[in-house]
Amino acid sequence: MPETALPPSGSASGRRRVIGSATLGAAAGLIAGMFAATPPKAAPIPLPPGRRRFENKIVAITGATSGIGRAAALQFAAEGGKVAFCGRRTALGAEVERQIRQAGGEATYIKADVLVEHEVKAFIDRTVATYGRLDVAFNNAGITVEKPVHEYTAAEWDRVINTNLRGTFLAMKYEIPHMLKTGGGTIVVTSSSNAISTQAKRSAYTASKRGLVGLVQAAALDYAAQGIRINTLIPGTTDTEFLRKASGNESLPEPIYRVGLNQWLKGNAPPIPRLAAPEEVAAFALTLASDEHPFMTGAQMVLDGGKTAKAG
Repeated sequence: MPETALPPSGSASGRRRVIGSATLGAAAGLIAGMFAATPPKAAPIPLPPGRRRFENKIVAITGATSGIGRAAALQFAAEGGKVAFCGRRTALGAEVERQIRQAGGEATYIKADVLVEHEVKAFIDRTVATYGRLDVAFNNAGITVEKPVHEYTAAEWDRVINTNLRGTFLAMKYEIPHMLKTGGGTIVVTSSSNAISTQAKRSAYTASKRGLVGLVQAAALDYAAQGIRINTLIPGTTDTEFLRKASGNESLPEPIYRVGLNQWLKGNAPPIPRLAAPEEVAAFALTLASDEHPFMTGAQMVLDGGKTAKAG
């Protein structure tokens, strides 16, 4: 999943940093801020008319009930892909499936947790049983727990590493044999700009995301000659539910969260002064998964608004 950058609100000091000075001023100033200080957003990514790069291709996506994965499921289907996707939240999965089918696309939601090996295998097996083969995989599922190293419990550390790194390994383990049977395919893995330039309290997340880069590089060498291309997508901070959850601000009203986010962005935005939209990160994933760049494998492709260039 994408980089997370807001400070947690679990402490009083963290809460003050997230909400920002607008919440400490007069009510009139807060209300004005809600309308005048909203963070700039990317414009929606229009789907080019008639673009059908994934016509009749079979696409499997992990972590697609919200955020980047959800946006990718919608875009793959809009370009003709038959999309099987998984996630843990059944109601959200059913809604994404309904939305795709209402728009004339083809999709199947399959409940699965990438922490559980037999569920990952069942997800891929059912994808192939439903659609006949597997051409494209977008391995996107991920979580974070943010705290200083010595404060992690072993269970918390393992949950982050096992979701982000082991979960991707399991997905690839069961995806690749099906691609080998049909002569190749493409796999895109979501890492994070934290794999290049990170911050405090992200040791588990950073270790897992940096590990994904190494996993992709080695796997790309394993299968390049057999027609399977594997690349890493490295997004910067993205405006998703994942970001809000990681920052501990799920309970804040949306307008107040947006004001706090704007305050944080004033000192932390990348050179392009906004967050990434999930739709534009998903659009880049589609480009990497398409047949447009057949000589690209083992690459780490950064989409972070200049964040890591600035840090470097």
